Amino acid sequence: MSVLDKKQASRYKKLAMVLTQYGFEDLIAASGLFNYLPVSYLEKHQALKQNLEHSTYERIRMVLEELGPTYIKFGQIFSNREDLLPKQLLEELTKLQDKVPARDSIDIRVLLEAEFEIDPNSYFQQIEEEPLAAASIAQVYRATLTNGEKVVFKVQRPDIKEVIEADIEIMKSLAKTLESYSATLQSFQPVNMVETFEESILEELDFTRELSNLERFAQNFEDEPYLHVPRAYKELSNRRIICMEYIEGIKISNVVALDGLGVDRKELAKVGVDLYLKQVLEFGFFHADPHPGNLFFLPDREQLCFIDFGMMGRILTSERELLEDLILYFVRKDTKKIISTVERIAIKCDIADRKKVEYELNKLLGEADSMKLQDIKLEEGIGKFKEILTENKVVLPHYLYMLMRALLIIDAIGLKLDPEYSLMSNVEPYITSIISRRFSPKRIFNKLVKRFEEIYDLVDNLPSDLKEILEKTKRGELKIKHEVHGLEEMRDTIQKASNRLVLAVIIAALSIGSSILVFANMPPKIYNVPFLGFVGFIISGLLSLRLAYSIFKSGKY
Repeated sequence: MSVLDKKQASRYKKLAMVLTQYGFEDLIAASGLFNYLPVSYLEKHQALKQNLEHSTYERIRMVLEELGPTYIKFGQIFSNREDLLPKQLLEELTKLQDKVPARDSIDIRVLLEAEFEIDPNSYFQQIEEEPLAAASIAQVYRATLTNGEKVVFKVQRPDIKEVIEADIEIMKSLAKTLESYSATLQSFQPVNMVETFEESILEELDFTRELSNLERFAQNFEDEPYLHVPRAYKELSNRRIICMEYIEGIKISNVVALDGLGVDRKELAKVGVDLYLKQVLEFGFFHADPHPGNLFFLPDREQLCFIDFGMMGRILTSERELLEDLILYFVRKDTKKIISTVERIAIKCDIADRKKVEYELNKLLGEADSMKLQDIKLEEGIGKFKEILTENKVVLPHYLYMLMRALLIIDAIGLKLDPEYSLMSNVEPYITSIISRRFSPKRIFNKLVKRFEEIYDLVDNLPSDLKEILEKTKRGELKIKHEVHGLEEMRDTIQKASNRLVLAVIIAALSIGSSILVFANMPPKIYNVPFLGFVGFIISGLLSLRLAYSIFKSGKY
């Protein structure tokens, strides 16, 4: 058995035990996980009754916490997906926190020597052996370089990659079971959720990508006076280790410490939100996890500083224009164009009743219009907008769900710093900038040039396209595909009507034939009635009753 197979067997065993502990035995039975449960565990288990006092969604959250890092990350990533999961479950998933103890067995000096083939003593004055922090994927160690600069090492847990790979394989198997388990669970798209999670978590495991994110972020804000970006040390970084400047600052949520230094929290809130909006609307590259633990105020520099660039959102230029369109149409309260833009952005969209959606959006915008700018609650607005999308089976790209979650976090930080703060007031200058940019002569000219190029390409390719169509027509390869919806019911109706008509013809033929036999007085006879005629009447009578019953049963007569 390979190392990964052994790891999978071990994780299967733990999954089965935890699901049993929290009252999901039916799921275990459906997936075959009972094979991994020790008999003694089932006989002696005592916690089940107590755990069953919690709701199903609470128990799901408790299961994820018990199963550890991979499952906690899974819950955190999908804690804002109203399009996939019920609201009560999302509320539980938002409570998930990394609760991972530090691993004492990591010898940071030996690890650095093995990974970079260096003598740590020639690079560092000091390396602290106790971790500064521990999370699900990595631990953080503090050190001092020989030139006196303070740095931190983010070190991947030695066995985390194997654990995550084993867990993902189990998740895939379990997701397939869930999809076949019930239609309700299938609507949550568990297989798709696991695939999305796999892509995200494997990206986060590659620290060279985080290093690249950090460098790109630094380049975007190299001339920004209010933001400090930690320096990265590429020569001491690879796929499993990343070395960067140690940040000594105050958590942005620590209002007591900020007040002690006499910091203008109102101004700090404005600057922080402006910096975030700049990431989104100017660069299309934003920090996707800006919680207070990842955002610091540096008193000596009077700057803000983001850390942890493992989870970043990326918006393509074309997508950024659509996002700007969406913002503008919301400001103008143009519901028709909001719907059209959402349809262009969406991965999946099945709006059955556009008038209803327009009414719901008008209601949402009308409520916001009746409030003062500072009274508009972003959390409520985004929540209602997501509800409208979910009800109409609209699925947006993942980066938009990341963005909405991040904006809610930033909004909460802003309100903590300044209770009178409003994110909408920070957005206003960007709206003005978007409008002026949209109607600038340069952009209009570029648009015209682009449209001319598209028309030119169309005209240029037209002869060859027509030639190809004609050649396919000559060879009989041209196929026209068309779909007519709603014919299934008509086909069934025609089929039933045909069957009844055939049955009626048979009844009529039997009746007429039997009548001829009776009038012919043809032997043999039964009760002085020709036997064959008598049998014919019996059969036609039974068939007539069967036909009448089917007609009355259908309710269409």
